[in-house]
Amino acid sequence: MNTARRAAAIFGAFASLAASAHAQGKVNRYGNPEKVAPAPTTGAITVRDLQIRLYQYADDSMQGRQIGRIGNKKATDYIASELKRLKVTPAGDNGTYFQLLPYHFRLFTNHSRLQVDGNPLAWEKDWLATPGTQAPRPIADVPVIFGGTIGDTTNQVSAAQAAGKFVVLLPAPASAAPTGFAGRGGGRGGFVNPLARFTGAVAVATVDLDALSPAARAQINQPVVATAAGGGRGPGGRGGQGAPADSLAILHAQINQLAPQANIRLTRSAAAGLFGKRPIETLAAGATGGTVTASLDYVVLPSDNARNVVGIIPGSDPVLKNQYVAIGAHNDHVGMRAPVDKDSLKAFNDIRNRLLIANKMVQLDQQQLAAIRVNMDSIRKIHPKPRLDSIANGADDDGSGSMAVLEIAEHIASMQVKPKRSTLFVWHTGEEAGLLGSAYYVANPTVPLDSIVAQINIDMIGRGRAEDLPGGGDDYLGVVGSYFDSKDLGDQVADANKKLAKPFRLDYQFDSTTTWSGYNNIYGRSDHFNYARAGIPIAFFFTGLHGDYHQPSDEPEYIDYPHYAAITNYVSGLLVNVANGPRPRINGTRPAKPPKPQP
Repeated sequence: MNTARRAAAIFGAFASLAASAHAQGKVNRYGNPEKVAPAPTTGAITVRDLQIRLYQYADDSMQGRQIGRIGNKKATDYIASELKRLKVTPAGDNGTYFQLLPYHFRLFTNHSRLQVDGNPLAWEKDWLATPGTQAPRPIADVPVIFGGTIGDTTNQVSAAQAAGKFVVLLPAPASAAPTGFAGRGGGRGGFVNPLARFTGAVAVATVDLDALSPAARAQINQPVVATAAGGGRGPGGRGGQGAPADSLAILHAQINQLAPQANIRLTRSAAAGLFGKRPIETLAAGATGGTVTASLDYVVLPSDNARNVVGIIPGSDPVLKNQYVAIGAHNDHVGMRAPVDKDSLKAFNDIRNRLLIANKMVQLDQQQLAAIRVNMDSIRKIHPKPRLDSIANGADDDGSGSMAVLEIAEHIASMQVKPKRSTLFVWHTGEEAGLLGSAYYVANPTVPLDSIVAQINIDMIGRGRAEDLPGGGDDYLGVVGSYFDSKDLGDQVADANKKLAKPFRLDYQFDSTTTWSGYNNIYGRSDHFNYARAGIPIAFFFTGLHGDYHQPSDEPEYIDYPHYAAITNYVSGLLVNVANGPRPRINGTRPAKPPKPQP
């Protein structure tokens, strides 16, 4: 099908689906229904196919697809079952589609104990501990002090007052929570640790457990913690900022790493018990309480649910089929969190995002955030009762990329004449935990690494509207790294776009530092980065972060499906061009200069 006819089919299918949904009276302002039932898909890349896939992949039953957990197993099972149906060749471990990562959970068992002045608190009912990479330092007869409210540095105890204490903190107001564009990956983007003042404390306890259901409380004790570094999201974490540390500071940092402070979560009644039953809201910073002793039973358990999904469609050329064009996305997301009213959260995020764009992408201060007001009356006319949601579905991040790669696999599998080079499909796990799956695959490739001629990465291509980021729209597409590593691949990306009936406005600005704090080092913050470090030319496509990023409001019903389908078709065409064309060459020591974004 030529480009013009394909575009007409995409938008026609969307119009038909939207009209059908409208007839049922169940669509939102984007023309999308709340639910789409599973149905057969076809070899063509269409709006309907992408909806069918994404509504399944980002469904609540996947529990946020967090690495190592049952939700991620369900998600990767779905991908593998589709590859089997499409007769894609398995390319994981031992003739399967799965490549298992050595992954462990660090957690505290219910044998953990905590008492104040000899009076015990009940595990999960009154308190929980959040595990880290190491067992925490001992807590024995540690005095309690009220440290203030997180984020309110003008009314907190000093670092000296916190040192050696069991510090109790009220959580930051919901409107001040760092969400949206702030700090994706590696500590970059100007993020400041709100607990940095309390690093000398034996333990820090946050009073924020009441809103969590028993299931959500159980999730706290199984966070994403890897067995080893996965290659990172870019060099340095801190970006090389800050003054040189003296020897004493280095020693303290090493001690903190070997035996970190305990991170405790409390209910309000439990917090009051630490201060002689005084309500926590009535206390001034510096108020003292009893003494705490705890025995935290820290264990390390392996998981079989951390796995890449890998498949191959062999090429048609007898020689070039031994080379591969890799295409990938990450199969994981961030799991579950405290339940929120999903409709009011979405309304708040939309308002905040409009203000952020109007503020030229400079982070809003707490006063601006606190001034946001959501009209709940209009929401309650549509949804009379709050719809609580604790699952970060990750429809855009990276359900959109994962299902785009699956649609491309189905399209290539349906071609009578396959591309000359073989196509290597990898759905990486653990991107959200530090690019773990891609680091593991590059270190343990299932095809010779030097036979991979290019890697195309897709992470978040489901949005990109004008309401999502400056310059967004129906023709917006961000591309990262294509000219940075290989002028040849960069030219192929640009040439494939020019041949479209309706070319995209390719946005190259994220190859370098931007004034948008949450967007810095995008190049080092998704799975392509590990392939690039191995000397493989890469191109990374995305449509920008948005107000629902990493939140329960990143739902399938908010995706821009016509835009999403058009991008998927474009990437599919680019992949075929690379598979049939000359091998892209690495630039050498200097990145090529990309063309200026099209007006």
